[in-house]
Formats: sequence, structure tokens, C-alpha cells
Amino acid sequence: MQSFAGTFARNLVVAAVCTVAGPILLLFGALGVADPGESDRRIPLVFLLVGLAGTLAIPVLAFSGARADYRVVTRRDLLDDGPVRPDDSFALWAPRTDVPTPQGRFAAADVLEATFVRYGGDWEGTYQSYGGDLDPDEVKPLIRLRLRIHPDGSTPFEWTGERRVPALCLSAVTAGRLVAVVHPGPAEVGIDWPRSALLAGTRPCRLVGLDGRRVDLTGHPDLLLEQMRIAGTVGGIRMDLDTIDLRHLAPPVATRLQGLVDRAGEPARSTPGPVPDGRSRWVVDDLAGEAGTFGDIDRRWARHGGQLTRARFLELRGTTTYQYHGPVLETVLRIWPVEGGEPFDARKKLTVPMNYLALLHRTKDLVARVSPDRRGYEIDWNRSNLTAGVTPALVIARDGRQFDLTGRFDPLLAIMRLLVAHRVSVSGNVLDLRARRPSALVTQVMEALRAGLDRDTTGPGPR
Repeated sequence: MQSFAGTFARNLVVAAVCTVAGPILLLFGALGVADPGESDRRIPLVFLLVGLAGTLAIPVLAFSGARADYRVVTRRDLLDDGPVRPDDSFALWAPRTDVPTPQGRFAAADVLEATFVRYGGDWEGTYQSYGGDLDPDEVKPLIRLRLRIHPDGSTPFEWTGERRVPALCLSAVTAGRLVAVVHPGPAEVGIDWPRSALLAGTRPCRLVGLDGRRVDLTGHPDLLLEQMRIAGTVGGIRMDLDTIDLRHLAPPVATRLQGLVDRAGEPARSTPGPVPDGRSRWVVDDLAGEAGTFGDIDRRWARHGGQLTRARFLELRGTTTYQYHGPVLETVLRIWPVEGGEPFDARKKLTVPMNYLALLHRTKDLVARVSPDRRGYEIDWNRSNLTAGVTPALVIARDGRQFDLTGRFDPLLAIMRLLVAHRVSVSGNVLDLRARRPSALVTQVMEALRAGLDRDTTGPGPR
């Protein structure tokens, strides 16, 4: 498991190599000042001062780099005074849209086909940071889209084009539902990515009615689209985390939205047109990010009591810093203690892989590695991507039967915990019990498999 001391030592070596001129100038300056035959000591003194500044910068750079690289949740990250939120609460602060939104021109769009084109370019370092309001294209994958757009009161039409997709909104593509902004000419089509994430179900949307009744619009694309159109005509309506409280709005706006509250109990009506097969928009395999695996075992960590536990995203907020695999996000995590008991929440900056973000509409759950002393929690992205369904998860029994666990978190986490307990590494996404495995492990895996499949009957979705 990652330690801060190890992270600092690694960054200290990198900083020393990058600023090696500082110690060299310091050495030459010290020798020149100490030389009794040197008549003019001004130049050696300059060397000495510059070298001293460069040398002192090494630990400073190493410490700041270690803080950026250290992704372990510790006690200093805990939120003790935050409100208690339900486990299914989730807030997403996506980048602002740069698409003009004329009144009443929001339209639902089905993603008929999505094809990955390219991403990024030459990255000069581990992190890329952008100041101000810059909206760089190189940190967004370019996706070719074929859409069926359903303008309000008009005949649906198809549109094909390439768009840069913000990483936080990639799940709208794989979910297959976007919010298009249709201009007077049919060819003039923009995509409102933050609203698309809302329509796709990535971010929940709940309303508190004028009578205090709370309803959930998630999974009601027709009601969500109507809510967006109302908000578009009156200006931005603040969503507190995942909820809009109508009692805090102006009466005319609240009255219009109250109609959605009254209709939320009706069966969900899908937007017009067929929802395409997920295979036609499965861009996850081409996106940057860690591969999904059952996970390698650090024997020392496991021997001293290290375990795996469940974590979940409650909030994601974009920053101006990116890594190649994904954006650096401000997150709020809910973590369940290994020994049981009440979960706790923590705030931490994390690099979230793009291939995980593309499935954010299906899961917010994560696998975390727990330090033996229970003081540190680190997100295991290889295991998390396997439980999210980034890659298929397969268990092969000794009799040759194959069990597809793709995207099934509970049985996968139970099996991963057994592998840790028996200190068995599986570096891929297939657990083959026909290989040389401890008989006790095989028996326990099959029991966990049966119990997990009995509880979890939902599939992962088309591939």
C-alpha cells in the first residue's frame, strides 16, 4: 500500500535529478568562497546563493509533489461535521457548457453509434494544469457520434459529427442519452454535456414539492427534459447536491415544477425512438485508464492484516489539473469500515480514470485497500474497474462451468477478499479455479459465488 514516506522519497529523487544544477552551483560557490587565493569572491558568492536556493528547493518540490501524488485517505481527510446523506446521494459538478441555449430548443437525442477517434497528444509531465477559464481540448477524448434527435413538436432527424466529450460526462455517451441544442438550421446541433449527464441518469435529480413531498426524477427522461426546458426559460435553478427544493423558488417557477412532482409517480416514459444496443456506443475499451483485474497481492500488506472494503462516490467536482488516465477531481467518498459499523465520509483529490467515468451512470461503488492499522484507505482502480464492468469478469469452476460476474460488485468484492485472505494474486480479469489453488479457497469462492448470484440477479448491461 502506498506510504507517504515512500512517495516523498520517490519525489525527492526526481526533484534532485531535475534540479541537480543547484547542488553543483552550491559546491562550486562554496569552493570559490573558501579559496584563499581568490581575490574577487563576488562570482563564487552568487554561485553559492543560487546553489543554496536551488538545493533548498529540492525538498520543497518533493514535499509538494508527494502531497499531490499521495492518494491515501487518512484521518485528516474525514468530514466530521457534514450532513448525513443517503447512500444513493450523488452530486456531480460538471464543466459549464459552452453551447448557446436558445429558449425552448433543448431536444432529447439517442446515441445510435459512438466511435472513439483520438485523445490527447504529447504529455510533458505526469500532471497538466491549466489556469483561469481555459477549456483545453487535449484532455477530452474526441468521439464520433451518430444521433437520432427528437425536437419538441418536430420530426426526428439523424445527425452525425465529432465532438470533444468532457471526461465527467462520458457516461452520457455510453448510457445513450444526450441533450442536444438544436438551432434554426437542422445541421446546427450542439451538445449540452452537463445536462446530458443529468438526462442519462449519471447524476440523480430529486424534487421537493411545495407540500414537502420528495420525488425522484432519475429514470424519467421526459420529465427531466421538461424540467431543463423550464429552467432554461427562467435562468439557472440551483440544485443543492442532487435536490431542487421548490419551496425556495419564486412562486411562478415553483408552480410549473410542481406539475413534474405530481407526475413523478406515473410509470417512466422513455424518450421517443428506440434505445440502441450498448455495443454500438461502447467506447470504454479505447479510453485511458487502468485495466480491470482481480488484483495482485502485496504479501506483506496482506500478512499484516490488510483488507479490502467498499467505498462510494458522493460528490465529484472538476479541477483544472489532469493526468493522462483521467482528470484530477475533488471527491467526497463514503467508506465502509472493514469491521462493520457506520460508514464515514472523507474529502480527497483523486485522479479518476476515464474508463471508470464512462460507466458512472451504472455504478458509484469502488474497492478500497485498507492499511493493516486501519488508518489509511486507498482506492484500488484495477479492482474498482473490474467491479464497475470496465472489463468482463469471469470465474471458471473446476468442472469447467463459467460464471459471468461483469459489473456485479457484491460477489466480486467477496471473491477479492477471499483472494487477499489466501494471498493469491490474479493479475487478469479471469479467475480460473482449475489452476493450482488452495482447496479451501476454491470451496469458499464457490460458496461466495452462489450466495452473491442469489442476492444479485441484475446483469451488467450489454457488451
